[in-house]
Amino acid sequence: MNALRFSLVATFLIAFAGCGAPSTPSESSDAAKSARPTTPAGGPDYGDTIIEIIDAEPAHMNPILATSDGDSRYMGRYIFELLLELDLDTFEFKPMLAKSWEISDDHLTFTFHLDENAQFSDGHPVTTADVKYTFDMVMDPSNDTGPLRSYLLDIDEIKPIDEHTITFHAKKPYFGLFAQVSDVEIYPKHIYEGKNFNDHPLNRAPVGSGPYVFERWDTGQQIAMTRNEHYWGKKPAYIDKRVFRLITDDEAAFQVVERQEADLFQNMSPEKFTGRAARPQFEAKFQRLTPDSPVPGFLSRFNYIGWNMRKPQFADKRVRQALCMLFDRQSVIDTVWAGLGTIITGSEFHKLPEYNQNVKPLPFDPEAAKKLLDEAGWTDRDRDGVRENSDGVKLEFELGFASGVPEYVQLGAVYQEELTRAGIKCNLNPMEWATFQERVQKRTFDACMLAWLTTVVSDPYQLWHSSQTETGSNYPGISNAEADKLMEDARPEFDHEKRVVLYHRLHEILHDEQPYLFLYARPGLVAVDKRFEGVVLHKGGLDPREWWVPKAKQRYDS
Repeated sequence: MNALRFSLVATFLIAFAGCGAPSTPSESSDAAKSARPTTPAGGPDYGDTIIEIIDAEPAHMNPILATSDGDSRYMGRYIFELLLELDLDTFEFKPMLAKSWEISDDHLTFTFHLDENAQFSDGHPVTTADVKYTFDMVMDPSNDTGPLRSYLLDIDEIKPIDEHTITFHAKKPYFGLFAQVSDVEIYPKHIYEGKNFNDHPLNRAPVGSGPYVFERWDTGQQIAMTRNEHYWGKKPAYIDKRVFRLITDDEAAFQVVERQEADLFQNMSPEKFTGRAARPQFEAKFQRLTPDSPVPGFLSRFNYIGWNMRKPQFADKRVRQALCMLFDRQSVIDTVWAGLGTIITGSEFHKLPEYNQNVKPLPFDPEAAKKLLDEAGWTDRDRDGVRENSDGVKLEFELGFASGVPEYVQLGAVYQEELTRAGIKCNLNPMEWATFQERVQKRTFDACMLAWLTTVVSDPYQLWHSSQTETGSNYPGISNAEADKLMEDARPEFDHEKRVVLYHRLHEILHDEQPYLFLYARPGLVAVDKRFEGVVLHKGGLDPREWWVPKAKQRYDS
């Protein structure tokens, strides 16, 4: 699973101060055009720029660090490449940096054969030394790669056979290991080696082997990348340039899109998506899409509130259950999300077999919640309107979330009011993203409102296993022996149906324990300028690398 953050600081005015039109490529337009691939007769045209709205500025562009976020990984996929990529229609692996591969019968050895033509954007070939270096960085405990490392712990040897053949050997079988190994961005050893990986200067100016090269990062304004004119792959990108423009204010972002000063808005508020964006004048210029799949990208996600179970306020599961029953999730879906959402009870993608449909949501029931709080020993002993336990600890907490997100502001205000009526004091604390992320990572929060992108290959180990409470993604700190065993038993189980049985039981435990207040799953709400062709809603979502603009409709001379 991949963490998804929402918003940072920086206002509309800051984002556009001195911004104007998109920045120019680092090489001249004439040089870029001369190097541009020739368009086949009747095929897609090359050229133009795509301007995309992002609502938060990432801390860096090193996708494999724990401090990366949804945007870091999304933008990084244009610059870095994987050993294999996922086909968005079949969910099968297909070649990327590796042209072929083998898996041993005992599922312990994976052999990858790199494409001899693969090279980084500086012309240096991609070799097994780069693959080995990348995984060494991931496995180094001094690097902030804990969540990814948790999936690779069973690897006991990575052995380059020659420059283009490498084997990975595991000490025990794990059904998801091949997928995890295949899905790691490969870094150029000759460029990254020798500096602190966590704070490497190239974390803000990345170099990879992908179809685009980093151009510039104007802090508080935009990140730009240009097509890699010397890309080694068979399918060079059609779009000359991609600009990710930072606008943290939802209304300002919509106005920019409405004026066609941006082309792609993939995090539109439901109010605007079903309201102003549904008007004929908007739909004449933009496609409206609602991708909903377990493949990360375009913001299909599930939202949650995580309770720090290390705090006395959240140590008793009856309190956590009561907190769930004080949140009217269906009302929020209907009023905030215009019905575009599904109440969930667990962390699996709600359309996959791993999700236990037999687990029914706790109802919105304030009176039953109050009874649970009474049973747990939280009563208003001093008659000040706030419950406390026998030690005098008040049932008071801070609910943190990223600032500038209308959804979270609305949810927090509605929830705060209901909690007050139940004798619980909730202090809302919207924070700049980097500050908020640091508090979550360091486990210094009370409660956090966040979301996760889900994955096709389901393994909730890093979310819920007790070994992940300090450096993994088990932010609540849940430690349940039965849950641990279920996840441990699932890892060496290659029979999907048997794994589903294990995960269904895990789902039941999580529903009972309520380390999260599982809120709802919802699709992405996306608007794409209609001048782009090749916009296909695959089973696994959208792939903007496929998009192109006919010459007659191109807007920018890159």
